[in-house]
Amino acid sequence: MNPQLIASIVTILVSVQLILVSCAYLIQLERKIAAWTQDRIGPNRVGLSFGVLPIKHHCWGLGQPLIDGLKLFIKEDYDPPGVDKALFTLAPMIVVVPALLGWAIVPWGGYLQWGDTAVNITAAPINIGVIYVLAIGSLAVYGVVLGAYASNNKYSFLGGLRATAQMLSYEIPMGLCVLTVILMYGSPKADVLVQFQANGVWNVFYHPLLAVIFFTCILAECNRAPFDLAECEQELVGGYHTEYSSMKWALYFLGEYMHMITGCAFFVLLFLGGWDLPFLREPVVGGIGLVLLKSGVYIAKVALMLVVMIWVRWTLPRFRFDQLMRLAWRGLIPITLAVMLATGVLVYLKQAGWAVLAVNVAVAIAAAVIGPMLPKGQPNRRIPLAGSRFNPLPQAEHHAA
Repeated sequence: MNPQLIASIVTILVSVQLILVSCAYLIQLERKIAAWTQDRIGPNRVGLSFGVLPIKHHCWGLGQPLIDGLKLFIKEDYDPPGVDKALFTLAPMIVVVPALLGWAIVPWGGYLQWGDTAVNITAAPINIGVIYVLAIGSLAVYGVVLGAYASNNKYSFLGGLRATAQMLSYEIPMGLCVLTVILMYGSPKADVLVQFQANGVWNVFYHPLLAVIFFTCILAECNRAPFDLAECEQELVGGYHTEYSSMKWALYFLGEYMHMITGCAFFVLLFLGGWDLPFLREPVVGGIGLVLLKSGVYIAKVALMLVVMIWVRWTLPRFRFDQLMRLAWRGLIPITLAVMLATGVLVYLKQAGWAVLAVNVAVAIAAAVIGPMLPKGQPNRRIPLAGSRFNPLPQAEHHAA
């Protein structure tokens, strides 16, 4: 049998189980970080005995995700009257499937020496590489939109509209970031991008501005705060998943956390050197021990980015929707377009190296200078009110009232 096929099958089996377990305990990690941020303890009582096993210790609450999953599994599945049952049931599945497929091109452990063959430790060593992730990731919004439409609820529908506009807006700067990286290294293949960074400098040092923008786009694509306008509970009750319950509701959040893992793995691939360790130039091809070491390094980097993503959620307030759209169309898109064009010129002149860092700095300074000069609307203009201390009616209107 083809060694690459065997390696891909093993990678798929291991990665799927690892990601599913990681989703459960990523929720636990998020709740713990939220508790630490708010000076609370968080879930710490549910152990792993489940009333059956002779385990006295509470195990720091590690049983909480398992109990939550069991609760959602046995909870009543309710379809409100007036919903389109076929689409209502199909929508959560459409959200999960792209999340399960997006990580397929991630080169977890470099290359394994298999006889005379170097086997790529990835699920799908395809030539289109990182472009595949963009194509697959954009499909998740269809599940959100279909669920919002099928719910027959105005709050869900508004959440679906917001998710559509947000996805369309932030796909553009994300795609431009990826195109800039491909333009600089001359290949869309994921393993090649990692090798270029392993043999030189991580891309985050060449393109720090693009790294920040790409991480921002990941937050928006995953509907994570401060970009979670599609499920803004202060305005839309629960947004697109208002009418969902039981495992259908759980699938939406399972898909969100899977997208977080895929997005962070994509970020590590493009900007943090993948499996590469700084100050240690390990060989590209090696035995099973080297593959496990590289996989551990990659997973550790992904875990670090997940912690940063959760930290951002519990630190920054949510944007207004007009601020969300303005950030994309008047900020991120022009900046990424300028960096891409400048990088293209440097690649043509064969000067693509530390010169692109100067481009990032120059574009960031230009954006900081030009941004405040752009015309601004007044979406929150004050309306005079009779009897108000801070914005009263003009004197003549006050007497007339």
